[in-house]
Amino acid sequence: MFHMAKLKKQHMTIHWKAIVQDDSSIPATEATLKEKATLVGRVGLMMLSVGTGAWRVRNSMNKVARCLGLTCSADIGLLAISYTCIEGTDTYTQSISNPTTGVNTHKLMELELFMKEFPDKVSTYSVKHIHEVLDEIQKLPANYKAWNLGLASALACGAFTFLLGGGPVEMCCAFLGAGVGNFVRKKMLGHSISLLANVAVSVAASCLVYVLTILLAQSLLSVSAVHQAGYICAMLFVIPGFPLITGGIDLAKLDLRSGLERVSYALLIILTATMTGWATAAICQFQPADFEPLQLQKWTLLCFRLIASFCGVYGFSLMFNSPRKMAFTAALIGMFTNTLRLELVDLAHMPIGAAAFIGAFCTGCIASVVKKKIGFPRISLTVPAIVIMVPGLYMYRGIYYIALNDVGSGALWLTKAALIVIALPMGLVAARICTDKNFRHCT
Repeated sequence: MFHMAKLKKQHMTIHWKAIVQDDSSIPATEATLKEKATLVGRVGLMMLSVGTGAWRVRNSMNKVARCLGLTCSADIGLLAISYTCIEGTDTYTQSISNPTTGVNTHKLMELELFMKEFPDKVSTYSVKHIHEVLDEIQKLPANYKAWNLGLASALACGAFTFLLGGGPVEMCCAFLGAGVGNFVRKKMLGHSISLLANVAVSVAASCLVYVLTILLAQSLLSVSAVHQAGYICAMLFVIPGFPLITGGIDLAKLDLRSGLERVSYALLIILTATMTGWATAAICQFQPADFEPLQLQKWTLLCFRLIASFCGVYGFSLMFNSPRKMAFTAALIGMFTNTLRLELVDLAHMPIGAAAFIGAFCTGCIASVVKKKIGFPRISLTVPAIVIMVPGLYMYRGIYYIALNDVGSGALWLTKAALIVIALPMGLVAARICTDKNFRHCT
């Protein structure tokens, strides 16, 4: 039987106990430069591992360094940090990295609480004690099991289907497909399967379940073949919303290395998912046709959009390991801002890019107020709330038509997608500039 223990790690780690002296009586402020710098680096690496952007990582590292009497300079990427700590005339340089990346908003919240309390405890806690506190945060188990995340993605993609124009048949099939797909994805992550294989297999599983479900409905319930269009929605649970949004924010703050790496990572996932979906559709002879009009009254459509937006954001937030209260809060924000975006397009005939910018801007402003009142990390509220605005359908159709050598149609869909993808982080950046004095200054 094959065991994971037989695999040789590509990212070899040095445990903090190999560096930190076993003396709990010395406060962290009086520790050696090497011990202090190791603490700075670990905080940065843990912040990086939960999916947050370079600006927040650097801010946390600088805060720890200042409290310890150090000066810190850091170069931050998607997986790795190279940093130098200076104390007087002495320097300590280190390069550290994570084996992979992901999103964990619960750990992010705990790390922010740790950072909030750090200045008050640094003079009494030893470096060893602080590392032990970080150990407890690092060992926090996931809030949800694979089947929970399967249901969360099913809920999110079912709601996504309606918002894109699908009806009850497409919603039910997407619900089943996305649920199975994300369940498979979570199980593969538990076995440390590589990124491309994970995305490809989970997307193929979701699309196949949709295909089998719709074919079964066609044979047993005489459902029309026009409902085949919804299979695209079954794979939208892989949308890399966090790296797309945080990458855009990093670029706006001139953290070019991190921004470009995050955007490249997101594009890699999108390309893999769309090509897998296209291949599955080609084999099953499915077409990404337009949805049939739902023929709903304006007020009825508005109410359903509010409900679907809430369910979609709530599902995506749970997929990011948010506690239920945080997920509920993000869902309330997204319910209103995403509906606002859709109504601006339909009623005001606003360009999709401009509507996406306004939706993201309102999301950021509301999240800023909520952060001050409740304390949830701003990014844990904003990203789930605007992930549902990411044009996964447009991206897929663009790749689909290009694969069929219809470059004109493909370029049109990809251009629409690009406008929205650019507008979303810019909206959050604008909101951040208006509400966060630390963010809007170049310091």
